[in-house]
Amino acid sequence: MRAPLLSIEVDRIDAGSARLRLAGELDFDTAPDLVEAAAALRRDGHQELWLDFADVTLCDSSGLSALVVVHRAGTGAVHLLGLNPRVQRLLDRTGLAEVLAVAPRAAPGDAHDVAGSRAVAADAREVG
Repeated sequence: MRAPLLSIEVDRIDAGSARLRLAGELDFDTAPDLVEAAAALRRDGHQELWLDFADVTLCDSSGLSALVVVHRAGTGAVHLLGLNPRVQRLLDRTGLAEVLAVAPRAAPGDAHDVAGSRAVAADAREVG
């Protein structure tokens, strides 16, 4: 069995926000998985999304397009965490860094967030 190209782990931070931890390749084949995961969270009332890119190994133009779709489809902010230099350059060159909230810190409720004291309920989901 082949490992999934992208896994998405969902942490519901509170009633209005959630974190999606991405691992693997965000590209033509997997971008729809991100869009669907974000849409499902928003249908459940999680409008503010924190996308953790710390374990993303590749992001192409389809991945960037998915970020735009996720951003436009909701009413809450989309925050990007853990960007590697390559993805950061892509966002800078395309102007998306100005549209999306590139967060310099951890998401609320994260163990690494000194201000976060809310409990995080984990709901792991693998997409592939």
